Amino acid sequence: MKRILFVLVTLVLFSCADAPKNYATISGKITNQTSDSLVIRKQSYSKMIPVADDGSFKDTLKVEPGVYLLYDGREATSFFLKNGFDIQVTLDTKLFDETVKYSGEGAENSNFLAEKTLLEEKLFDLDALIAMDSVSREAEFQSIEKNLKDFHEAATDVDTMVINYSMKRIDGTLQAYKRYLDADLALKRELPEGAVSPSFENYENFNGETTSLKDLEGKYVYLDIWATWCGPCIAEIPALKKLEKDYHDKNISFVSISIDDAKRHGGSAEKAHASWKTMVGEEELGGIQLFAPDGWQSDFIKAYQIYGIPRFILVNPEGKIVSASAPRPSSEHLIKLFESIGI
Repeated sequence: MKRILFVLVTLVLFSCADAPKNYATISGKITNQTSDSLVIRKQSYSKMIPVADDGSFKDTLKVEPGVYLLYDGREATSFFLKNGFDIQVTLDTKLFDETVKYSGEGAENSNFLAEKTLLEEKLFDLDALIAMDSVSREAEFQSIEKNLKDFHEAATDVDTMVINYSMKRIDGTLQAYKRYLDADLALKRELPEGAVSPSFENYENFNGETTSLKDLEGKYVYLDIWATWCGPCIAEIPALKKLEKDYHDKNISFVSISIDDAKRHGGSAEKAHASWKTMVGEEELGGIQLFAPDGWQSDFIKAYQIYGIPRFILVNPEGKIVSASAPRPSSEHLIKLFESIGI
């Protein structure tokens, strides 16, 4: 009888030990955190995870297997999650994509997605693509496609669900970049170099006064169109600060125009304006900081056909267009452009 009881107890213990977890665990540490919580999202799924003052967090989730987005404030990264996983995440918000790392059970899938993001950033060099002729550009797109497919084929330790998910998005990504470049070419035909630049008048500046484009005549003007909620815009801030420092004694003004509006701030124009003021102050943004009164619908924004941000524009001292879609601050092509016009 004792032997039978021993066998039964042993079976129960092993059954409990072997039973798969019906939840996933996620934990980690955020350096330079920008908010007091993280948000995990996937289609209809959303969960907020509190972040402690020291940047640490931990929670359990019951999930369907799939690729989710992990948001810290305005930035997000893709990661793969399914019940049974125990994932640890570390990242520094000041270099979000470059520092996100996963460890623990199932981490290889999420690290693959993080590495793919960095690879795409490297391969899709917009400024280089813009400078190419149509034949060279098409050849470059073919090379990019091959590089991305080779990257997927080499990932033999990654879940096939992740590989299939990611592979399906390659063509869509390529087509999106091609549409962007086609639009850029059309823009430069309609707003060519040497044409009189569209203007803005009496935009509120950070000091509570107003600034117009004509106030800046006599200098080159490098314009940064951005918003506080725009991750790629914020990613350019360190490079823009360096640019302002390096060219502080040159014949050029650096102007940032926020297009924050009510739509992105809970329907409140006051919140949009307050977010702009707060970020400019907290991030100690330099140059001339302006607020477009009607956001996306401001005349200057519509005149330059701005449908996505960040957008950078360069105007000469006579108020004429040098580039309606100039290279971004982090691009070496911008320095070459400055040198070519004697800045």
